[in-house]
Amino acid sequence: MKEKLKIGVVGATGLVGRMILKVLEERGFSNDDIIVVASHKNIGKEISFASRILTISSIEEAINAKCDYVIFSAGGNVSKIYAPLFADNGAIVIDNSSVWRMYKNVPLVVPEINPESIKDSKIIANPNCSTIQMVLALAPLHWKYKIKRIVVSTYQSITGTGVKAVNQLAMEERNEEVEMVYPYQIHHNLFPHGGDFMEDGYTTEEKKLVDETRKIFSDNSIQVSATVVRVPVLGGHSESVNVEFEKEFDIKDIINCLENMEGIEVIDNPNKNFYPMPLYSEGKDEVFVGRIRRDLSQPKTLNLWIVSDNLRKGAATNAVQILQYLSQQKNKKA
Repeated sequence: MKEKLKIGVVGATGLVGRMILKVLEERGFSNDDIIVVASHKNIGKEISFASRILTISSIEEAINAKCDYVIFSAGGNVSKIYAPLFADNGAIVIDNSSVWRMYKNVPLVVPEINPESIKDSKIIANPNCSTIQMVLALAPLHWKYKIKRIVVSTYQSITGTGVKAVNQLAMEERNEEVEMVYPYQIHHNLFPHGGDFMEDGYTTEEKKLVDETRKIFSDNSIQVSATVVRVPVLGGHSESVNVEFEKEFDIKDIINCLENMEGIEVIDNPNKNFYPMPLYSEGKDEVFVGRIRRDLSQPKTLNLWIVSDNLRKGAATNAVQILQYLSQQKNKKA
């Protein structure tokens, strides 16, 4: 019989927080003790989970509740302050923000790729949504052919920015006055801007793709060049990826590697216009790969089109999968 767990969700009222609750229910945690935390203005309000109603607690109450596991989706400032406090009180923290990802002693985990990196860690980092879908598709190819260089352009859904961005698009579509989350209109538009610009001309979102890919693959020799683009799409993030390998490959073997990788679904039939799209990925946990073709301009180089629901596998599902892995390891030791 499964041991009943005490699981905290910090940031439970946001887009990702609500998705975390949905995925927890889908993946067998509906009977566990779920403690939901949100901002002070929401304390005492109710939120539905499975077949019951949960009352939103303060973060201090959740710390004192001595949770087994806590999933954070409340931004870097909250995680920086409170994740260590939960850890000191016995919880294992799974954090969705960027604040812990590049700490040497904090594992950055995609469960299908590197669960062994968790070890006895008290804080575990969830990678950036655009990183997760890219590395999941590239992992089996890296293991077989060794990646030399990646050039990636992302086409990122507004849902990655949060509910205010969703509202901006919806109200712009209706030609209504709206609080601007982005520096420009997003309706009928796109812009090559995700995160904050740095002195070298790249953005913080682009830097995440570089640093996180290297950390997950434990290979700092991989060269990554990234351009992040925000598009007026709800269903998920898309990525055009050009990858150069150390070894030569065969396209049939590439497809075979992808089809045999957990969490990947290949949709690639140009003759029938079959390829991944955010419209198809929304609400699903898989990472979809298509437009698989050799780069004809240089050897040992491949083009891929990668699409995934950024709220699910890109955030909530990956975090809950880490929780599943931890609870399974705990049961094995018991």
